[in-house]
Parts: sequence; C-alpha cells; structure tokens
Amino acid sequence: MDENRDTRLRRLVYQSSYTGMKETDLLLGRFSALHLAGLSDAELDQYEALLEAGDDRIYAWVVAGEPAPEVHDNRVLDLIKEFKND
Repeated sequence: MDENRDTRLRRLVYQSSYTGMKETDLLLGRFSALHLAGLSDAELDQYEALLEAGDDRIYAWVVAGEPAPEVHDNRVLDLIKEFKND
C-alpha cells in the first residue's frame, strides 16, 4: 500500500529527529519540520535516500564539509547546508 504525502511527511520528520546522533537529530529535525512540506515528491525521494546514508555521513557532508557522492550532491543537500548556516 502506498503511503499518502501527509503520512510520508510525518514519517520523515520523525525519522529526521531520531537519526542516532544528537547533532544530526537537531539539525535534520528542525530542517524537516520547517521545509519538507515545501519539497517536491522527487526531492522527498532525495531526502529519504540521504537519511538512509546514515547520520555520520550526513554530518560529514553538512557540518564537516566533506564532499558528498554524486547521488547525494543535490538541491536537498544544498538546502540543508544553507539551513545549517542560518
């Protein structure tokens, strides 16, 4: 059964707040609550794939400035980086 958009958004906000690393929990939890609803379905796919990469990788790409692999180097990751800097 396909989940509807609202259910998907709630699931992603929850997952964003419980990544396993406090720093990414705070960053992604706040980002997701404020910005996920404005993302397209394709961008939500990218965000979901990013979450699956793991909190240590997300931290490295967003906070430590390590280059992300091409599959994750997209607008969604750029939005998270901008959000972190605000």
